[in-house]
Amino acid sequence: MFSTFFEFRRALLITLGSIALVATPHASAQNAPATASAPIKLIVPFSPGTGIDLIARTVGPKLALKLNRAVVVENRVGASGNIGTEAVVRAAPDGNTLLVSVNTLVMNPPLYPSMTFDPVKDLSPVTLTSWGQLLLVTHPKSGYKTAGDFLDAAKRQPGRINYASPGVGTPHHLSMELLKNTAQVFLTHIPYRASGPAVTDLLGGQVDAMFLPIHVALPHIRSGRMVPLAIGSDKRHSLLPDVPTLAEAKVGKVNVDMWFGIFAPKGTPTDTVALLNREINLILKTEDTQKTFQSQGMDPSGSSPEEFARVVERDAVRWAQLIKAQNIKAD
Repeated sequence: MFSTFFEFRRALLITLGSIALVATPHASAQNAPATASAPIKLIVPFSPGTGIDLIARTVGPKLALKLNRAVVVENRVGASGNIGTEAVVRAAPDGNTLLVSVNTLVMNPPLYPSMTFDPVKDLSPVTLTSWGQLLLVTHPKSGYKTAGDFLDAAKRQPGRINYASPGVGTPHHLSMELLKNTAQVFLTHIPYRASGPAVTDLLGGQVDAMFLPIHVALPHIRSGRMVPLAIGSDKRHSLLPDVPTLAEAKVGKVNVDMWFGIFAPKGTPTDTVALLNREINLILKTEDTQKTFQSQGMDPSGSSPEEFARVVERDAVRWAQLIKAQNIKAD
C-alpha cells in the first residue's frame, strides 16, 4: 500500500494528528473546569505556614495531576483574610480562582460592617476539607489543673485574669468569648498581631490562658511548658486522649471546632463545582493527605457543596449572634 517507509511514516503522523485534534478538546472538557491553558489559583488569605496554607499546598499538586493543569498557591494576606477573600469574590466565575479558607470567613462580616461583599452570598462552597480543634491552655505557674479551676478563679476575680489571642476576630479570640458568654465570667482580652508573640508571652507567664490549635500547643504540652485544660470540641482528640472536652469538664457545652474548606466565586457553573468537589474529595481520602492533615491536628473531612453550604450558613448565624451579645468590635 505504501511504496516507501517515508510515505508510511507521513501517513501515520497525519492519522495520529487527526486523532489528537479530536481527542484533545474532549479530554480538556473532562479534566478541567475552565480554560486549560490558564493555571488554577488557590488563594490563601493568610500567611504561609498556617493550617490553611498547608491545605492548599497539600491539595494543590494533587489537583494539578488530576486535572492535568498547573495549580498555583497564592498568599494574599491582610485585613483578617478579607483582602484575599475579596480577590476571589471579584474573580471571574470560571473555576480558575478558588479560595482556601477557615471559619474566620464568616466571623468577619459582623466585625467589619463596612465590608463590600458578603462571603456567604458571594461565594460558592466547593467542599469542606477538614476540621481543626482548639485547646484551652495555660502555663504551669498559673496553678490551674482543669478548666473548672480556671473559670472558678475568673468568677472570684472578675477581669483580673487575662487571655491572649492572635488578634480580634480570630477563632482563638471568639472561642474564648463564647466560653465567657456560656460560663458568664469576665476575662480581659490581650490581642496580639500573631500567634507567635502570644504563645511566647503565655509560656513566659505574662498572660494566663488562651485557645490554641492542637498542632501549635502539642510540642509545648509535651515539653511540660504548657498545661492543657480542655478541648473545645464534642469529643476528645486521639493526639491528647486524656484531655477532656469542655462539656466533660463541666464548664458548658462549648464546641469551637474550626472548619476549613474551598470556595469558588458566586456564579461558577455547577458542573465545574461538581468536578472540583469530586476530585478534591478523592484527594482528601488518600493516605498521604490524611497523614499530612492529622500531623497538624486537622481531621480530613470532605462534603458535598450543599452540605458545606449548610455548615457555613449555620456558623455565620452563630458567630454573628455571639459578636453582638459580647459587643465585640474589630477596632
